[in-house]
Amino acid sequence: MYELDGIPLAHRHAEVNGVELHYVEAGEGPLVVLLHGFPEFWYSWRKQIPALVRAGHRVIAPDLRGYNESSKPRDVHAYKMQTIVQDVAALIARSGDVPCDVIGHDWGGIASWFHAMMHPDQVRRLVVLNAPHPVPLRREMKRSRSQRLRLAYQLFFNVPIVPDALLAMGGLKMLMRRAGKFTDAELREYAKAWRWPGSIRGMLAYYRAMMRHRAELTSLVRPIERPTMLIFGERDPVFTIPTTENFDDQVPGVRVERIPEAGHFVQTDAPEKVNRLLVEFLA
Repeated sequence: MYELDGIPLAHRHAEVNGVELHYVEAGEGPLVVLLHGFPEFWYSWRKQIPALVRAGHRVIAPDLRGYNESSKPRDVHAYKMQTIVQDVAALIARSGDVPCDVIGHDWGGIASWFHAMMHPDQVRRLVVLNAPHPVPLRREMKRSRSQRLRLAYQLFFNVPIVPDALLAMGGLKMLMRRAGKFTDAELREYAKAWRWPGSIRGMLAYYRAMMRHRAELTSLVRPIERPTMLIFGERDPVFTIPTTENFDDQVPGVRVERIPEAGHFVQTDAPEKVNRLLVEFLA
């Protein structure tokens, strides 16, 4: 049994939606599902899991498909956001604890938005970290040159071979050093996950699938009527602050909490503030 800050952590595997997902589980009580983003894995939540368990929650944090110990299909179309959401929905159904609280960051945050749209019956409360709702993001992409420039790297990620090679040769570690407050020991843990065969291809497949299936994903957008909180590190180099504004028509009563000193990896940069917000909101 692995421990995280004194909290026993079980490593498990589940066959869901045609793939095998590795996940960690800890605690007892109402279920909280934690969905990581790029280029992380369940370890993204290492500073939140103990706090949530001590607050009386059962926590499940999967490696999304393409990451770490989970399956890594070769076909780019296997990474459509709808498919990622179905993975999560199947894992939640398998847990036997429905509805539950869903928390996601980055790509996991995008999956969380669409999970609440596609499977509202599974969601009790929703928390998203540094991943804008698709409607204000689309609005800012149309009117903000700054936002378009910030996402230009996604075009590069859609180029064959070259980004895969650059990320494998140290680009991932450089990205995380520049964008977040990671220790050398933490980066070594991430490096272990990146070395799994097919990991870099799988991680980049999210960007490649999004480019190919953006239109059909847009058709799935609908209002979310669950208690929702957006936590946003204002130093995010990827998303602008206006992407967090003026979308109450899509998520009535949404609570937006901004953390000025944190960046894109807000749960690593400001763990105490994030944990306090999560525990309070889920209480």
